[in-house]
Amino acid sequence: MDQQQERGREREQSEKSRRRSVGIAAFLAGLVAALAFFAFFPGLPHVIDWGAIVVSLLVGALARWACRRWTERGNKGSPRP
Repeated sequence: MDQQQERGREREQSEKSRRRSVGIAAFLAGLVAALAFFAFFPGLPHVIDWGAIVVSLLVGALARWACRRWTERGNKGSPRP
């Protein structure tokens, strides 16, 4: 019984660690994509100002939120051994 609880804790810890690293990666991907959009999109001034930085941070946060929701939804449907 104790071994099962320990395995459950280890599995939960590894899942939590994976979700965190995926969330960080999603945030950084959203941030870089938004900054690249503001820096290189034709027709926009090729200057990164405070507005572009704030919007990029918000896009990164939105990407992180969407990724976490997607992974949580996927985990609900999978059976646990």
